[in-house]
Amino acid sequence: MNTVKQQQGKVSREIRGSVFLIGLDRPHKRNAFDSHMIHDLSWALTEYDENPALRCAVLFAHGEHFTAGLDLIELQPKLADGVFNFTDDLVNPWGTVGRQRSKPLITAIQGYCYTAGIELMLNSDIVIAHAESQFAQIEVQRGIMPFGGATARFVQAAGWVKAMRYLLTGDFFDSATAYDMNLITEVVHDEISPLQRALELAQSIASAAPLAVQATLQSAQCAFLNSPEMAFAQLQNQLTPLLNSADAKEGAFAMLERRKPKFSGQ
Repeated sequence: MNTVKQQQGKVSREIRGSVFLIGLDRPHKRNAFDSHMIHDLSWALTEYDENPALRCAVLFAHGEHFTAGLDLIELQPKLADGVFNFTDDLVNPWGTVGRQRSKPLITAIQGYCYTAGIELMLNSDIVIAHAESQFAQIEVQRGIMPFGGATARFVQAAGWVKAMRYLLTGDFFDSATAYDMNLITEVVHDEISPLQRALELAQSIASAAPLAVQATLQSAQCAFLNSPEMAFAQLQNQLTPLLNSADAKEGAFAMLERRKPKFSGQ
């Protein structure tokens, strides 16, 4: 275990093998996002994306709650100036504009997961939530609208009528409802924490061929954000480098030799 960087009150970083743990670390404010935590999360995801030794990241939260959403008292004067407008230099945690993440991200949820927290998990690839977690897309009750992707991704995941039930009311819902609406991947109970389960899945992803994982993710993102036709048109260009990679040869030899493959990312 090697801790790379930790900043109390913002976002922690920790490396475990080839897995990167990113922790929301403002528990005294229920991990509500101020401009500083938004910026630090963006930096953490950029560090992950640019480190070839890291193959999967897990986003979690310190304390009892994932996030109470946005710290509107701190953010209100800054929203009009585009605090969520990210440049191409930094990964946008919400994936709405600017630089997109290119490697897998798993999100572990406990306690409150409100507004920007829902939009964060909707922009990750796998979501694990505790059975007692509570969700709300409450922006309309605060005089604003969701602007971190929920107006598109919530609807894509849940379907129009189920999404509008919560987007237009701001009502709370539980993990079972979130699972029914395809917002989360798995619901866990007290025998295992969301973070423990997320780490299990991260290790499984990290053991796979990293170039193949990234190409698979890129193709799925293209189909989801653009169109299946655009993704299909790019398939051969994505596949050819993989067929010529050392990892493809290692995968074939490992199958013939009936052993676990050891992928190098080359």
